[in-house]
Amino acid sequence: MSLLSVPFVGTTADTVLHAVATVVLVATVAAAVYGFWKFHELPINKAHSKNHHQIGLITALTWIGFIWHWVWVVAVILAFVDMEKAIINLRDTWRHAPKSSQPTNNDQVTIQEDA
Repeated sequence: MSLLSVPFVGTTADTVLHAVATVVLVATVAAAVYGFWKFHELPINKAHSKNHHQIGLITALTWIGFIWHWVWVVAVILAFVDMEKAIINLRDTWRHAPKSSQPTNNDQVTIQEDA
């Protein structure tokens, strides 16, 4: 056997190895496409499980997200964040924020004069 000879070329083993490699390649590509598809539809599934009132919008953004990926991120945010609670929390935080520009009664300094 020389260094230039290639084993299994032109034999049945060569054909079987090519068939196995083809099956593995097709299965790997199919699994990757299926995984990408399931991951990409994550916002739709989450919206359906929460019975979200914006299911149509999230579905449209998810489909548009195949072309423009930043739109998919917006769909994920809409699906996972409860906007009503977020707005209420933001409103309550805004209302109860300390007002540092106006002094309170405890912060005022009184000056007493000696008579």
